Parts: sequence; C-alpha cells; structure tokens
Amino acid sequence: MLTENTFSFTAMTWGIVTGRGGGMNEPIGRPSSMNMLKLKRLCKFCDVESTSCAGTGSCMADCSITSICPHPEDVCVSIWRKKDDNVTIDTICHNPAHKLHGLVLEDYNNSKCEMRERNGMGSQFFICSCSEDECNNHVFFTPYSLDPQVVSVILVSLVPLLVLAMLVITSFYWYRIYHQRHAGAKRKKTPLDFSDARAIMMDDDGSDSSSTHANNLNHNTELLPIELDAQVGKGRFAEVYKAKLKQGATGAGEPFETVAVKIFADEEYASWKNEKDIFSDADLRHENVLHFLTAEERKVEKQYWLITAYHPRGNLQEYLTRHVISWDDLWALGGSLARGVAHLHSDHTLCGRYKVPIVHRDIKSSNILVKGDLTCVLCDFGLGLRLDNSLSVDELANSGQVGTARYMAPEVLESRINLENIESFKQTDVYSMALVLWEITSRCNAIGEVKDYEPPFGKVREHPCVESMKDSVLRDRGRPEIPSSWINHPGIQVVCGTIDECWDHDPEARLTAQCVAERFNDMEHPDKLSERSNSEEKIPQDISVTEFEEIEKKEVCLRNYNAPAEEAENYNQPSS
Repeated sequence: MLTENTFSFTAMTWGIVTGRGGGMNEPIGRPSSMNMLKLKRLCKFCDVESTSCAGTGSCMADCSITSICPHPEDVCVSIWRKKDDNVTIDTICHNPAHKLHGLVLEDYNNSKCEMRERNGMGSQFFICSCSEDECNNHVFFTPYSLDPQVVSVILVSLVPLLVLAMLVITSFYWYRIYHQRHAGAKRKKTPLDFSDARAIMMDDDGSDSSSTHANNLNHNTELLPIELDAQVGKGRFAEVYKAKLKQGATGAGEPFETVAVKIFADEEYASWKNEKDIFSDADLRHENVLHFLTAEERKVEKQYWLITAYHPRGNLQEYLTRHVISWDDLWALGGSLARGVAHLHSDHTLCGRYKVPIVHRDIKSSNILVKGDLTCVLCDFGLGLRLDNSLSVDELANSGQVGTARYMAPEVLESRINLENIESFKQTDVYSMALVLWEITSRCNAIGEVKDYEPPFGKVREHPCVESMKDSVLRDRGRPEIPSSWINHPGIQVVCGTIDECWDHDPEARLTAQCVAERFNDMEHPDKLSERSNSEEKIPQDISVTEFEEIEKKEVCLRNYNAPAEEAENYNQPSS
C-alpha cells in the first residue's frame, strides 16, 4: 500500500535521478554514490482474491495495493488458478533466482505479464512475470509461441526423421495390404468352420505378451459382423445389448455366436477407453471376471463398442429379485465374488507372474453377472483404476469421488481416502463387496423366513445422493440389518461375521478380499466350518495354503491359459 513513507521514498528516488532532491545541488551528469543505487520495483501485491478473469484474452487483476518490492532483484508476478468453479488471482513480488511454487520464472524480463499454463499443480494454473512497474496488474492469456530461429532449428532437425518415418510407415502399409490379400485368398479357399471360430473367439493365449488380446478376431481393422438383438441393460455411460456374432455357416452347429455388446455414445469416449484399457490387460483374465473379446470404434454410428461374453442369467440384482437361493447357491455366488475381487486386487496371477492391481470402485449387485453354474463374474470397469506404482498422490487425488452412493464406503463419502497407501482403495471395494454379500444372504432360505429382495439401506430413496448416504452411514453409523435368526445356520453365521468385518467403519480393520475368499474355501469342508463358526479370529492376510491348494491353483492356471476350448463349453449356457 502506498503509505506516507512510500511516497517519501519515491520522492527521494526521483530526487536522486534528477539531482534536485534532498538538498543536493550537484549537476545531473555528475556521478555520485546515490546515483548508483538500483531502484526497487513497484508491483501490485494482493493476497489470493476472487477474479472475473476467464483465462482467455487479457484482463486486469484489479488489485488495489501497490507495494515496493523488498529486494532490488524482485520482479512482478501474477498467478491465476481455477479449481472447479473457484477462480482466483494473486499478485506478488518475487526474486527470479528462486523457484516459486516449485517453478522457475523464465519470462521475467518481459515488459508485460504474459500468462503461461503449468501442469501438475493440482488445478488449472497460469503464471506470468515481468520487470516493469505494476506490470502484473494487466495480464495476457496468449498461446505459447516459439522464437522463429528456434522453430527453424527444430524443423531442420525433424525433417530427415519425418521423411524416414514416412518411408517406414508406407513400407509397412503396403506389406500389410499384400499380406491381407494373400490371407483373404486363403480364407476363400478354406472357409472357417464354426468350431474354429468359437475357439478363436475364446482364445486365452497364455503368453507373457502384454499386447491387447482383444483384437484376436478384429485384427484387420474390419468391423465384426455383429447383429444387435435386444437391449438387456442400461447404465450411466452405456447400453448393453444381446447380439449375434455371425460365423461362417458350414452346416455344422449354429451360424452365429451369442455375445454381449456394450455401446457407448460419442461423448462417453473416456469411459469406453478406460474400460477398454483395463480389459486389454491379459493378466485380468479370470473365471470370475467377465471375458472380453474385443473393442471397436464404430465411426459411422459415432459409437464405441465393447464386445464380451454373454450370460443369459443377467446381473446378480435381477437374479436375486427373481429367485430364492439355497445355502449351496450362496456359497457358490459369494465365494466366486470374493475370488474375483481378490484377483483384481492381487499383484500376481495364479501362475505367480506380476500383475498390476486393479480396484473396481463401483462394486454393486447390478455390476455382477451370474454364470450358468451360479458363480459370479465382475463387469463394468468404467470407473476402474489400475494401481500402478508410477501413479502420484496428485493423480490418485484427481481420480475423484466415484461410485454409486448407496455402495460407497464411509471414507469415500467424506472424501478422506489415505492417498499415501494404495491399499486404501482396495478397502473401499471390500466395503462394497460386503453389502453385496448381505444382499445374497438376505435371499437364502437357510436364514429362515426370506423377505422380498431389497437393496442395502432399503429405507433410503431409490437413487440416494451422497448427502443422504452420509446421514445413514456416517452420522448414524448405520449398516443393513442382520437379524439374530440368520445366524442359526453355522455357514450363515460365518458369512455374517465376515460381512461385519468387511463393512467396518475403520478401513484398516476390514478383511482383505483374499481373506474372504479363503473363508469361503474353508466353508467347503464341514470340519473346517465347525471350527470357524464360533471363532472371531481373523484369517491372516499372508495365510499359507496346503500343497493340494497349490496344485489346484496350478491346474486352474494351466486350464485358463492352455485350454480355451474347455472354457468355451461353459461360455453360453442357457438359463434354467
């Protein structure tokens, strides 16, 4: 702020320059020690304030405070931020020899403040610096432009590389054309048998290649011959159709294979791409994860497709609504659900090979399909997140508060996930899985009287918002009711105890998905079940397995990766 002392100092410096101030009568041209002083800069200096600057064109900072910078080397700086709907600007003095917010001021010799965007700051972030008095009051948002000489050097350096790249691409293109024509001629001579087509579609190549196994069928950029049949589901981002994948009819078997097609509108490209990228990881393959066939960009229809296995029994929510299940059904559904989630969360495959852990972040009964053998498969990975070690805390924080409010864990509802520990994301999945296990248990005839299906927290409205669920889950510490009559059955008693530990308010107190899967495996044997039914001891996360279980895992591994035809037999079982 320009105080009385400020004006005195300004007047004195004016006198030094002109030789008329402070009682000095020296000629202007005569050097003196005071003439050699470097003048301190005047800059606008306001704390963070709301602004009407839109981030385009030019605008005024509207700072009412002008200050003399404390150091002669200081320059004027303006910083513009936008996070959600909150837009702010702050104006300061700063020494360009030192970093500001971890950034080096590169443009401080400019006479005007030209804003440049900087990434990785947790919000939209623009900064500018300049060396004229009060130059940070008028800011300019202009696209970055390179010096013409620099552009010339870059072009001269890149032209040879571009020419070489064009030659390589052209050569590769003509090679592909030549190869495809010869392959097409061979296919015409030997038409594809239906069983071969099925084997190709269900291929579970066990190689270590990380390339997309999705395009086993669609490797020639040609769209698959698919005929949509009927809509079987609709979500926030896409619609799901039962469809027919046409095969070469040879008189043996059906001329088509039934598949599921998930169709995303053009504006939902990001969701389609995220789900495609997760499905394209060959290590995701598991008997309790939806089998992925391929992904397509339908440019004519302006749509994006995901083509997967089709399961006629529908999703778990629909199945529980229509059916009362037995204890054996509960054991199969619950155990397979836990194994699927455990596989997502695991950092290694059944064969022991490293894999990137994945969190689903939207586990609910409508995102789980029921197979013909009454086991579960996880689907809908539109909100899934790969827990790659390279992810920074900022990237994890930007993943946002996602999921379905009814199934959100307490820490998700109040946005307090521990971003320093990726296990925190897995614990939110375990909470959601506990609610699904409660849904399955509520429809089991082993509990006694079975009521009509209702979702968890059935007393809240049909599509509750986050605030409504905060009242139920955070304020009231509520959970779905587990009546005392349920625990008369020893197996149900273990399941209910497991559910209670999985939806604990403290994320670190929850069981892991692997622990839940181990408990269901133990319940397969009556002697283990009786030992567990009255025990509150948690299974340790690093529980050892018997030699038999190790052999069983290896057999499953070999079956998944070396015998796709066996999986094909169970691929499309009819509904009962």
